[in-house]
Amino acid sequence: QWMLAITKYADRLISDLETVDYSEKIKTQQINWIGKSEGALMKFRIANNDEKIEVFTTRPDTLFGCTYLVVAPEHELVQNKNIENREEVNEYVKEAKNKSDLERGELNKEKTGVELKGVKAINPINGEEVPIFVADYVLSGYGTGAIMAVPAHDERDYEFAQKFNLKIVEVISGGDVEKESYAGEGKLKNSGEFNGMNSEEAKWKITEKAGGERTTQYKLRDWVFSRQHYWGEPIPLVFCEKCGWVAVPEEKLPVELPEVESYEPTDTGESPLALMEDWVKTTCPKCGGEAKRETDTMPNWAGSSWYFLRYIDPKNSEVLADKEKLKYWMPVDLYNGGMEHTTLHLLYSRFWNKFLYDIGVVSFSEPYKKRRSHGIVLAEDGRKMSKSFGNVINPDEIVKRFGADSLRLYEMFMGPFSEMIPWNTDGLVGVKKFLEKVWGIQKKVENGVFFEQSNGEERKITHKTVKKVGEDIEVMKFNTAVAQMMIWANETTKEKEIKKNDFEMFLKVLAPFAPHIAEEIWKRLGNKESIFKEGWPAYDKEIIKDEKIILVIQINGKVRDEIETEIGIEEEEIKKKALSLEKIKKIIEGKEIKKIVFVKGKLINIVI
Repeated sequence: QWMLAITKYADRLISDLETVDYSEKIKTQQINWIGKSEGALMKFRIANNDEKIEVFTTRPDTLFGCTYLVVAPEHELVQNKNIENREEVNEYVKEAKNKSDLERGELNKEKTGVELKGVKAINPINGEEVPIFVADYVLSGYGTGAIMAVPAHDERDYEFAQKFNLKIVEVISGGDVEKESYAGEGKLKNSGEFNGMNSEEAKWKITEKAGGERTTQYKLRDWVFSRQHYWGEPIPLVFCEKCGWVAVPEEKLPVELPEVESYEPTDTGESPLALMEDWVKTTCPKCGGEAKRETDTMPNWAGSSWYFLRYIDPKNSEVLADKEKLKYWMPVDLYNGGMEHTTLHLLYSRFWNKFLYDIGVVSFSEPYKKRRSHGIVLAEDGRKMSKSFGNVINPDEIVKRFGADSLRLYEMFMGPFSEMIPWNTDGLVGVKKFLEKVWGIQKKVENGVFFEQSNGEERKITHKTVKKVGEDIEVMKFNTAVAQMMIWANETTKEKEIKKNDFEMFLKVLAPFAPHIAEEIWKRLGNKESIFKEGWPAYDKEIIKDEKIILVIQINGKVRDEIETEIGIEEEEIKKKALSLEKIKKIIEGKEIKKIVFVKGKLINIVI
């Protein structure tokens, strides 16, 4: 197996998330997948034996509460010759190996395990003997494949201890272990000389006393980068009996797949390339002797991790891409896609980019400035659309009935962009009516007779709409952008007069959402060029200033009322107004007012 050393980049892949604009849930997924944990590596000696078990724990402060150990079915201790119930253990291990890591790690599944009878471990902090169990919820690929169990302070250990009637020793105050485990921090108890210390202080003192080692571990493992199939980039290595593995020289890259008629899988588990002897046989770049090519190929992640960099300069035969072109186009302004790509594809392409940055191929450490993910449009029955469910919406039918612009607008209006939202055909009726209103507004003046004078409110709503829609597009709140345009149409429909300039401003913000109707009206207004050659309109800050604002009134931080008032009102005057409101007077009657906090333009908080 060939691997890429992604673990060397684990810390940077976490810390550099501070330099980019990703949704919080996307950042969390990246951090959780890497799984960085700071803790201690403890050595438990096996009783009457020189053998030792290493365990990693993030809570060395709970070591006095460790009442048993658990090892993974793959752990070498499971083969210990002193185990008395060998047959029972072997049967459990066999069953465990038939389960996936996902099944084994499922938090809600029933805890199973078998004690390794005849084998005990010694707790390094107090010398007590503790039993050892094999259990499938411990995975060999994470940490050391063994854990110290502290049932009083871990929910999973607590359930396991209750099932197998094991000792539960409370060593951190703050909970009630008679009822449930307490996973928080606190003062130590039942911990000898460390009693009364807080958890954070005790962690490293106990680690030192027990002969442990402070260390950092990751869930992330190096990236297995070889596949046994034909389609994929060949791995540029050859094997020579004399020189071992040798890299193909750069001047002979890229190694290309042989053109063949058949590339079925082999019976040996090797890549189909292994059967293509003419291609496999080669010469060693080092000694010139006989050698064989590596027949594994790279996974599809290889190309998808960096293809956008090559798109910038695809015909360049000297370098990946010209540095000036890279500087112009990169980093990617916005990477939007489904949630299924917010963990691995994002992590792998970020890692790949950092490696290219380190060797001087690119001049930016992160490939994407902003990352967002879209939700899924569910069927009307709330399930995923599927032919097998018979609940798929045919867009052609929707377009025929309501128009393409109505379909586009409804998809953006139906809810937040990142959420799963069920389709509702009836919802298109309101969107279509909105577009009909917009059409009706231009009909009033379709002969080109536009009023040059318009009232202030009409101008204000137009400039407010330009501001709101522009800001909402930037943060991908398309549903509230459409709502604002609907407000504009409702308000403008009431007006007798509409200024041509204001109407054209509105059409420019409508155009990305409903391009067909916007272009049509634009042409009917006498414009020769397409609306899509226009710039985004600028709004006037002075026009959209509100003379009045709504101030929230809180009492002890809880919202109790609100008041409409003029912009720029003096602090003392607004305090008097707030205290004179009937609702507020009733609440504060007979109470002492300690202070009144005024946040200009936002709120008043009366502290009683």
